[in-house]
Amino acid sequence: MSETIETWFDQPLVFTIAARHVRGRFVRLGPVLNTIMAAHSYPPVAEKLLAEALVLTVLLGSTLKTEGGQMTLQAQTGGGPVELLVCDYRGGELRGYLKFDAERLAEVGSDPTLFALFGEGFLAITFDQEATGERYQGIVPLEGASIGAAAEHYFEQSEQISSLIKLAARHDAEAGCVAGGMLLQHLPEGEVGRDRLHVRHDLPEWEHAKTIGATLKDEELTDPATSLETLAWRLFHEDEVRIEPGAAVSRGCRCSPDYFAGVLAQFPETERQDMADEQGKIVVDCAFCSRIFPIALEDIASRP
Repeated sequence: MSETIETWFDQPLVFTIAARHVRGRFVRLGPVLNTIMAAHSYPPVAEKLLAEALVLTVLLGSTLKTEGGQMTLQAQTGGGPVELLVCDYRGGELRGYLKFDAERLAEVGSDPTLFALFGEGFLAITFDQEATGERYQGIVPLEGASIGAAAEHYFEQSEQISSLIKLAARHDAEAGCVAGGMLLQHLPEGEVGRDRLHVRHDLPEWEHAKTIGATLKDEELTDPATSLETLAWRLFHEDEVRIEPGAAVSRGCRCSPDYFAGVLAQFPETERQDMADEQGKIVVDCAFCSRIFPIALEDIASRP
């Protein structure tokens, strides 16, 4: 491992342990996370849930190899106080939103289970490849102790890839909301000659790496004073670890008057008239950034 690279906030660190046939990535979100959170007044339980979901979105979305591709994570309720959780990642741009019943959420306590938050909900993970137009979506039940555990089930069921996901979030007095995560995976078929789960089940190299990865503490993931390279070295120093910084992460809400005007232009004129208020404007409320955009009908009609 190189001692000259230091990755702290808002940039994934990709690593490979060739001897164990394992790949992974770390990320810690800070300034970007606080920018996203600043658009809403989330209670602590909601803030922690969304923060961990945003970390998971970066861990998964940054695996996309083609420019313009998008990864969307959506968790939907099965009767719980959290009605909808949506995050997406595209080319390093990240955004997320949480819709919930405040009164019911206040009753679940400070450390609720996924069932307490969502009921019998589901997690949908969607990869859109812009270059090829291909879309792949996997849907799994929201089961387990955390949204990370539900994502592990996604990889096992939809991808047949052994995975370990660690997520943590906390509120720091100086740094604000800080959240970190690790994605650790056994290399699938076609990468370093490894087989998928349904072909081979005795994976001693993977079990060793997984056991070590499981020792990672929440405090380490969210410690602003510990670089991601240091985390990789602490965990896997007995092996050769190849590291590479990923693309920097930024807040990526794509809302703008021009964007919404373009979307509304796709509606028939009669429908646009019905949506407009007395001043001839269609008011659009962006859930991601909590901003309101009044779009004049004449601006929509004048688009080429």
